[in-house]
Amino acid sequence: MKNIEASVGVIPTQVKKEEVEKEEVEVEEEEYIEHRNEMYFFLWEHPEYRISAVGRWLENSKGEVIEDVDTFFLHITNGSRCDSVGKCLDGWSEQDEEAEEKWETLCKRIEETDGLEQIICDEESFGL
Repeated sequence: MKNIEASVGVIPTQVKKEEVEKEEVEVEEEEYIEHRNEMYFFLWEHPEYRISAVGRWLENSKGEVIEDVDTFFLHITNGSRCDSVGKCLDGWSEQDEEAEEKWETLCKRIEETDGLEQIICDEESFGL
């Protein structure tokens, strides 16, 4: 997965250490890299209509994803986190009916896109 931002940290993991008479649990720290990719979807026929999305994930030192990928969209007016693309338009309305249709078309196309998580994590922009 391509990333725009990355940081390094540690996650504690538990490893059992067996001894002859007793058991101990030792905490071993594993290095990880945090990735973040911010991108946007747009309408091919009207590229000024854009909805931003973010993908975040952690990889261990072997390059394996160690947690579920967190993907979300950004509200078109205030940039707040939206867990579904439809929420990006909440509380906002377009004065022009034709423009409102374009926003709704973009949302619908995003919802119908296969491989959405991978696209959000890998791409800078994606036309629909």
